[in-house]
Amino acid sequence: MEERARSCLLRSQATLEQDIKASYLMDHMVSDGVLSSDEEARVLSKPTRREQAAALLEVLLRKDNRAYISFYNALIRESYGDLANLLHGDLPLLSPEGERSFADGVSPSVQAILSEGGVPQRPVVFVSRPTLLNLIREKLYRLQNTPGWVTVFGMAGSGKSVMAAEAVRDHALIKECFPGGVHWLSVGQCDRADLLVRMQSLCFRLEQGQSLEDSQRPPCSVEEARERLRFLMLRRFPRCLLILDDVWDSSTLRSFDIQCRVLLTTRNRGLADSVSGSSFEVPVENGLDEEKALEILALYVNGKPKKLPEQACSIVRECKGSPLVVSLIGALLREFPDRWNYYLRQLQKKQFKRIRKSSSYDYEALDQAMDASLQVLEPEHRDLYRDLSIMQKDIKVPAKVLSVLWDLELEEVEDVLQDFVNKSLLFRDCNRRPYHYYLHDLQLDFLIEQNRDQIAELHKKLVRQYQQFYNERPPSSGDIDCSYWYRFLPYHMAKAGLSKELYSLMFSLDWVKEKAQFMGSAHLINDYVEYGEILDKENNEVRLQFQEFLSLNGHHLEQRPFPDVVQLALSQPSCSEVYRQALKQAQKRASRGQLYLDWVNKNSQDSLSRLVMHPHQGSVYYACFSKDGSKIASCGANKALRVFKTTSGEKLLELQAHDEDILCCAFSPDDRYIATCSSDRKVKLWSVERGTLIREFGEEHEEQINHCQFTNAGRRVLLATCSNDKFTNTKLWNPNKLTSQNTMFGHMEPVNHCCFSPDDAYLSTSSSDGTLKLFEVSSANEWKSIDVNSYFPESDDEIKAIVKCSTWSADGSRIICAARNAVFVFDVKTSDMLLEMKTSRLSTVQYCHACPSSSLLAVALSHYTVELWNFETSKKKAECNGHLSWVHCVQFSPDGSLLLSSSDDQTIRLWETDQVHTSSAAALKRDSDVLFSHSDITIVATDSRNRLQVRSGSTGAVVFESNELPSRIRCTCISRNASFVALGTVDGSVQVLEVPSGQSVTLMGHTRTVHHCQFTDDGETLITSSEDTTVRVWKWRTGECLVLEGHKEPVRKFHLLNSSTSSHLFSWSFDGTVKVWDSNRGQMLQDLECHKGAVLSCDVSSDGCLFATTSADRTAKVWSSASWEVAFLLKGHKDCVRSCRFSWDNKRLATGDDNGEIRLWSMLDGALLKICSRDTKDSMDSFHGGWVTDLHFSPDNRVLVSTGGYIKWWSVETGEALQTFYTMGANLKKMHVCGDFSTFVTVDSIGILYVLKRWREEACRCSFVKGVTC
Repeated sequence: MEERARSCLLRSQATLEQDIKASYLMDHMVSDGVLSSDEEARVLSKPTRREQAAALLEVLLRKDNRAYISFYNALIRESYGDLANLLHGDLPLLSPEGERSFADGVSPSVQAILSEGGVPQRPVVFVSRPTLLNLIREKLYRLQNTPGWVTVFGMAGSGKSVMAAEAVRDHALIKECFPGGVHWLSVGQCDRADLLVRMQSLCFRLEQGQSLEDSQRPPCSVEEARERLRFLMLRRFPRCLLILDDVWDSSTLRSFDIQCRVLLTTRNRGLADSVSGSSFEVPVENGLDEEKALEILALYVNGKPKKLPEQACSIVRECKGSPLVVSLIGALLREFPDRWNYYLRQLQKKQFKRIRKSSSYDYEALDQAMDASLQVLEPEHRDLYRDLSIMQKDIKVPAKVLSVLWDLELEEVEDVLQDFVNKSLLFRDCNRRPYHYYLHDLQLDFLIEQNRDQIAELHKKLVRQYQQFYNERPPSSGDIDCSYWYRFLPYHMAKAGLSKELYSLMFSLDWVKEKAQFMGSAHLINDYVEYGEILDKENNEVRLQFQEFLSLNGHHLEQRPFPDVVQLALSQPSCSEVYRQALKQAQKRASRGQLYLDWVNKNSQDSLSRLVMHPHQGSVYYACFSKDGSKIASCGANKALRVFKTTSGEKLLELQAHDEDILCCAFSPDDRYIATCSSDRKVKLWSVERGTLIREFGEEHEEQINHCQFTNAGRRVLLATCSNDKFTNTKLWNPNKLTSQNTMFGHMEPVNHCCFSPDDAYLSTSSSDGTLKLFEVSSANEWKSIDVNSYFPESDDEIKAIVKCSTWSADGSRIICAARNAVFVFDVKTSDMLLEMKTSRLSTVQYCHACPSSSLLAVALSHYTVELWNFETSKKKAECNGHLSWVHCVQFSPDGSLLLSSSDDQTIRLWETDQVHTSSAAALKRDSDVLFSHSDITIVATDSRNRLQVRSGSTGAVVFESNELPSRIRCTCISRNASFVALGTVDGSVQVLEVPSGQSVTLMGHTRTVHHCQFTDDGETLITSSEDTTVRVWKWRTGECLVLEGHKEPVRKFHLLNSSTSSHLFSWSFDGTVKVWDSNRGQMLQDLECHKGAVLSCDVSSDGCLFATTSADRTAKVWSSASWEVAFLLKGHKDCVRSCRFSWDNKRLATGDDNGEIRLWSMLDGALLKICSRDTKDSMDSFHGGWVTDLHFSPDNRVLVSTGGYIKWWSVETGEALQTFYTMGANLKKMHVCGDFSTFVTVDSIGILYVLKRWREEACRCSFVKGVTC
């Protein structure tokens, strides 16, 4: 900057700092190219407006005339006319020559100084790296008033020399800091003789211009040269800059320790530690970003970055943007522009010798440049460095792993690694403690190529060292290297060819448990897929058994506290190796008193899901396959976008993408990008590979954005979005532009979904206004409108049928949409309705998707189910059960072989399309009763076809099955002798059936749904309770009936006291009362107003002295049967108290609530003893996977079993969980427990029957003595 312009700024500094707002001015200066974004960020980081103004002026004073003019123009544009007048008189004039030099970045005077000093010219192909350049210049300004060192360090070929030369191409820097000039000396690897020659050359250059009398002979030694240079720098060039390029060792650098200003480039970071004076460091990043690297390649081939072939990006990614490699290949391509594929292959095959010198770089080929760094290492360190050939790309390794490999003390290893880091042979991640280390891809590729014949032995060495170090115990959380071993030990075994060791490791339940606890299940599943070919040589079936176990239980293994893997494995088929190993461990542990359950009827159950994933803490609103089917993206209530492998669920990418719920995500046609839309009204585009934000589109939607989708083909890529806006609710976007390309008008209510036709010619939109519309994509005009609401004649004009979504048939001839509980198929050309498919009236369709390879349609329902229909025949083909809450989304894979579903239960399930159950399979309902006898277990339950089934618990065989009933069965029971079963229905009728003849008696009397029924001990009397507010006592053989009337609301249930000693009956109701009856006479004995809310459960102590009630008012009460007064009021639950149970010794009462919490109370004084399940909430935001619906104490009162979303056993003494059994479905209604607490029976929400037997300590000891299986 001219002196008068600088002086004007300094004179006006106080006035400018007081008045200007820097952020407004900098927008213009950045646009003019005189201010970098990093400089702008540094200014904006200042806390106050005045400090920002001062910082901007400080930056401005270091710049040139163009910056002054840009600042002046910015003042005028922002209406600071009075301040602009202060600067007007001293505006510098730019000559045409000045303009040209300005554009080039170097004025003629600066160019002359640099040429005299031997500074290399800028390369023919040059791309600026402004952040790095500004950092070097900032450090050089530190040398303005004092001698010192600026070290620019980095690995081979990172661009150190080019950046050092570029940094001094700055007029202001030279004028202010180095008016004595800049002198460049290329040092390189040299002995003392070569060093002396270089120093003599420098002395000769500095002595130019001296008279003949003053000229001296060349120095004869390095020491003499050093003193000559010291004198010259002190006397003739006190404010010059000496640039030492490519310095390798400290002894060479000490020869230039002459009290001057030095900029040095090196691969060895620690060189400046050996010299005196202040020192500053500038690290050079290993590679250019993709945009810069492509710009270099484009300059070499005289093209534009966006028009380069796809191999260009692959070359940049393969070399991690190395400036050296990009420049070498670019120069080669200038001569041979059709060799993109060839040079990419050479990089991929590590053929570095083929990438030969085509520039001014010092080495003939890339491999020589890499090898030069190794030659300076001590021989023993060279051998250690060779061992790093076993590292993996992009994997950072803790020093402890290398300590195990090298069998050295950790501190000694850290010293060796520090030496490698200082020489830019290794990189250290300082953000992790302890430090982790990694190699650049080029360094690793070079090492692998150099040691190709020894790679297997090096991997084997690591495995053997691991086995020796951890021979007594596996790595634990206290070991800083444990995560590395759990993640990569199988990799090293496979690379070493140690197949037997790999079998032993991967087919071990202990390894599964340890690794899952540290890494989660996805890494394990990926190992079985990755090394499947090796493992299958040993045993294909066992590999599949372990993989299936992890695929179906992986979501449980993500939970904390970590579940018991042995108990999970006991649910595997009895023929499975996983089950056999679990059985041995369970027997051994049970012999020591631990609690384990065996699912004795499990072999009759087939698994439906192929993989269950738990990607988000919160509802999963949407999930989709990539176009190649290899990846799945998901999003939901936790505001994150996640991408993972389809085969294993292994996480590839996770981003906190939005400020509010993400409602949809979509892959671009080439799978390189993902679009997301959110209730925060924003649409964003992300890079799948880098995980970075590519673009945030303009906020043109004013309400939440419900859905987004790309076109199917990559010819002309468009993104469609739809929202809750009233008019501008559907838009088309060009992904390369910030603003929308088109808005589609037609809907006057929110648009819930949009979908391109297979040929991308049309866009279908589904709206809350009850219509489905088809728009032409090219013109954005409405083409057709279908009034879906008209197909619901019961709808009124006020409440329209909301059209949830639509999907196209594979050939594009039909459009399918969902509304309420129905799915409609329309002909696209005629708009005629071809088919209607109705699901359950109790459910709504949340989403539907047509298979791209068949006529299957997947339907997601609110009652936790996914159904498959044939939309050609309107027949339901299959039902996929397993989700525990609403299913929001379904989608087929591109080839139609897989189906995914996402749900409020925070899981994504993956199904094999041709493996799901057909709808002919009848599932059981949860309304059941069980009779335990010495010889067998008899189970009576309703099935999904509304038939009553009686089954044998030991074999699972159906003993009796009734005909389908016209009215839905709501309750069942069985007599003590198993000869009779009873059922109650929604229409109020009651039936008693003889087993196995099926002869029946129908009892009519109730006018509404029968909620509960029970036989007396002799089987001659049947008692029922109903929604009609009555309890009825039937002599069912004769039809005689006593009606117990008095409740004002539906009677939930009743409790029959031991009929051999008492005829008393307790009933409880939604009216908040409990009534006590004499069931023989039909007389009400007591009418107790117990709670303000509905009474949800009741239990009577075994001695009959106390009874307990629980309520929706969040309290429980204990009553005296003698006085009928409240003995204890139990407060503390935060939700409805749903269940209660007295211990057999009557000393405790257990209560469970809808928050999943269980409390234990003393019946001596009503004090709270323990709270169970207090650790952490689970995936259903509950302590128990849902409501606690049933409780039972063991006969010795030491163990409590509870049902909720799953089954748990608790220690009564400590309140700690002893065991958890995860059912395949959820929402367990009740648990049937045999008298000795050894057998447990329940039915889950998807109709699966569980007969669980407890491993007994005595039985396990017996099995060990006799050598037989329990």
